[in-house]
Amino acid sequence: MQIIVSDANVLIDIEHGILLSPMFSMETVFLVPDVLFDKELKERHSHLLDLGLKVKTLSKEAVDIAKEFAAKYRRPSRMDIFALSLAFHEKCPLLTGDKNLRNAACQEGVAVYGTIWLIKDMLEKKIIQPSAAHSAFEKMKNAGSRLPWEEVDKLLQR
Repeated sequence: MQIIVSDANVLIDIEHGILLSPMFSMETVFLVPDVLFDKELKERHSHLLDLGLKVKTLSKEAVDIAKEFAAKYRRPSRMDIFALSLAFHEKCPLLTGDKNLRNAACQEGVAVYGTIWLIKDMLEKKIIQPSAAHSAFEKMKNAGSRLPWEEVDKLLQR
C-alpha cells in the first residue's frame, strides 16, 4: 500500500470537491504530521480521521530535518515544512498544491503530487467517473481553490 504525506490545502480542495470518500477508498494511506493536523485541520476537518486520514508524530530525526528545511527554505509555511520533513523522513511522496513547498520538495528529491494528479489517478483507477471530476473541479473553483485552471480544463477536455 502506498503512503503519501499531504499538506492541508489538498485535503481541503478534495473536501470542497466532495471527493473525500473516493479518495480514502484508494489503496493509499494519506498521512499528515500531528502538528499540522492540530493547527490546520483539527478544528474544522477532524472528520478526516473517521474517513481514514492518518496522523503521525514527528520523530526527533524528522523534527531535526524540519529545522534544517526551515532554515534553508523561507517561503513554505512552518506547517508545510513539517509535511515535507515527514515525507522526506518516510521516503514517500508529498501531496501539495503550494508552489513554494513543491519547489523545496523537488530540491530535496521528494516526489510531489497535487490535487489534479490525485483526481486524474482516481479517474484512471475508475474510482470516480469524469462527471464527478468535472463537478468536483467546479466546486473547488467556486470555493476559491487556487489550481492551475488551464491544466484542469485540458484534463476535462480529454
